[in-house]
Amino acid sequence: MSSPPPSKLYAWRMRKWLPLMVLGIAQFIMVVDGTVMNVSITTVVADLGTTVSSMQLAIATFTLTMAALMLAGSGIGNRIGRRRAFVIGSMIYGIGSLITALADGFAMLFVGWSIIEGIGAALVIPAVVALAAINYTGRDRAFAYAMLGGVAGAAAAAGPLIGGWVTSEFSWQWVFAAETLLIVVLILPLASTIKDIPVQPSTSRFDLVGVVLSAASMGTVVLALVSASTWGLLEPLNPPFQIAGFSPTIPIVLAGLGIGWAFISWERHIRDSDRQPLLGIDLFSLSSLRAGLVSQTILYFIIAGSFFVLPLYLQTVLNLDAFESGIRMLPMSISVFVLALAGSRLALHFSPLVMIRSGLVTACFGLLLLIGAITPQVSGTLFTCAMTAIGIGIGLAISQIGNVNLSCVDDSRSNEVGGLQGTATNLGSSLGVALAGTVLFIGLATTFTSSVLSNDNIDSAVAQSVADAAASGVQIVTLTQAQEALTNAGVSERDAAEIVQEYAASKVQSLRAGLGVLFIIGLIGIPLTRGLPNKPIVQASPIIRKI
Repeated sequence: MSSPPPSKLYAWRMRKWLPLMVLGIAQFIMVVDGTVMNVSITTVVADLGTTVSSMQLAIATFTLTMAALMLAGSGIGNRIGRRRAFVIGSMIYGIGSLITALADGFAMLFVGWSIIEGIGAALVIPAVVALAAINYTGRDRAFAYAMLGGVAGAAAAAGPLIGGWVTSEFSWQWVFAAETLLIVVLILPLASTIKDIPVQPSTSRFDLVGVVLSAASMGTVVLALVSASTWGLLEPLNPPFQIAGFSPTIPIVLAGLGIGWAFISWERHIRDSDRQPLLGIDLFSLSSLRAGLVSQTILYFIIAGSFFVLPLYLQTVLNLDAFESGIRMLPMSISVFVLALAGSRLALHFSPLVMIRSGLVTACFGLLLLIGAITPQVSGTLFTCAMTAIGIGIGLAISQIGNVNLSCVDDSRSNEVGGLQGTATNLGSSLGVALAGTVLFIGLATTFTSSVLSNDNIDSAVAQSVADAAASGVQIVTLTQAQEALTNAGVSERDAAEIVQEYAASKVQSLRAGLGVLFIIGLIGIPLTRGLPNKPIVQASPIIRKI
């Protein structure tokens, strides 16, 4: 039999991989979105007249909205079809991006980016995972998941650079306008090329109680941790109320965990009543899936926390602009991209256990180097080595996780696993920003207050006034902005210089502490990967057909 002509072979390949291209574009947009906001944070703060702590809340809420609604998005996809959920979610996301592009204040940005885009992504992300499983089988599926991991790496590579360049040369809002254009011009018209499986008729009502309980649990925990930077972790700083003289942060976190327990109990009740639960609790009986989800949570904890802390260091300590910050972060981003793309080949020879665990170990080593590189003056070689090591670790792990998770079930449950995977990603991201930011802000307030009060070169009355002002929290600003604020407050030039010096030292120490919490959680996560498959997954065939 003769081979088909090259033109027909090319057309066949285009048709075959067009669904992956559409899914990859959606993946690219949603990863770039968060990195752009991180690298542009100081410019956004200045443009909208807000604060870094407010932007911390917006960034954490963006990922939190996705995490809180991801299971609901997965359930909706099961009922209306994964492709339809993908299209509707993309439309909602595009509307949010347009609102963000037109934002003239923090409230408009918060609604458009943190809420509306988050809702759209909660529909899109589970659908991307499920549709990749539906459209590809065998080695093609393994390749598709490696490519989606590579796309995430490419977005991580391009995000800081694109966002930094556009922010420096034009405006950060242009990025969100471009996202809207890509959705309208490419994603929506080409979505019809994606194959879906028939929707199974539902035998029960949608689990709204499960949606409320899961969202309330994750929302309560993450928002309490984000607010800890202004409320205080134990000792109250500026909380809305106190509990027995302590900050309400820990009690609210415990309340959120209690709601989570109620959610699990409710889902068991729904299952035992022969109704369709929001989440099949039986999925957690799979050790490979549990280990994959834990690995994913920790991985994105490290990614999001690092991308929150690093721009603050580069822009408020080294005084770099957004584009220069993107250049400094480029070694990490390129390493993620290269290793994520190489993952599909490495997976033929190494097990997910080896690759993901090696990735986490390498990323933790990179964080340790980075803590040493955080100094008042840039440590070029050490900083570059740290960025590269973190990127290699993330790239190794990110290329494998999707295939590990989806290899546990058949296509009929891929949307559920997609929802869990999206929840793990965004819960990890939310917690990374929340904990790294909380440690940073509380550490800054504590260290700065202590150092100012103990500095004998500062007038005691001035030192006490500064300490009183810092009691409700200290914002991250450049040294020039700090100097101007003190001068405008009538502080003498000598005292202002001493205070600014103490602020600079305290800020560097607090930035290191923010990275330190990422390092500690990363180390804790390494032994939790032991349930991962210890043999290469060449073909993404399910371990089980029905659970």
